[in-house]
Amino acid sequence: MTKRVFIIHGWDGYPEEGWFPWLKKELEQNGFEVFVPQMPEPSAPVIDKWVNHLTEVVNEPDENTYFVGHSIGCQTILRYLETLDNKKVGGAVLVAPWFVLSDLETEEEKIIGKPWIETPINFNKIKAITNNFVCIFSEDDPVVPLDENVKLFKERANSKIIIERGKGHFSGSDGVMELSSALNSVLELAKNE
Repeated sequence: MTKRVFIIHGWDGYPEEGWFPWLKKELEQNGFEVFVPQMPEPSAPVIDKWVNHLTEVVNEPDENTYFVGHSIGCQTILRYLETLDNKKVGGAVLVAPWFVLSDLETEEEKIIGKPWIETPINFNKIKAITNNFVCIFSEDDPVVPLDENVKLFKERANSKIIIERGKGHFSGSDGVMELSSALNSVLELAKNE
């Protein structure tokens, strides 16, 4: 059975950004089929549009299906998992994930971000789909408050936590072109299945 990985970019992101091409190539060399979809209207992400798009791209998820998300892409993955009934997936690696964000700057950012922050996620439902979560944070992320988000991801998703140094928000603009912790996390999840 082919193991598939879906890499979901973040707000204002795109499939060729930063470390995504590197991770895709590395995973393909390890025998995975890898998809990095362009999410709809990345400058103004909407929950339903992003979750519906991911649903179409994944088609039939199974225990050989894995996810890697960046920032709002992590939220998209969690909200997608919440829609699955009686399915299992292999797990998810969440890079710069958040429930709490540092101050959004503009009025437009606040309007776009508000539903993502305020719409609850049913973790009991998600944990029935998979219990395999790895969250990768950077101690100097300017938008993801470390202590609060680490605590929430441990409590809500029983996540394994990895804390990197000097990676900012893990964006291409932060100069993060490779992310071995994400690669190793996917390989570890797939090995355990």
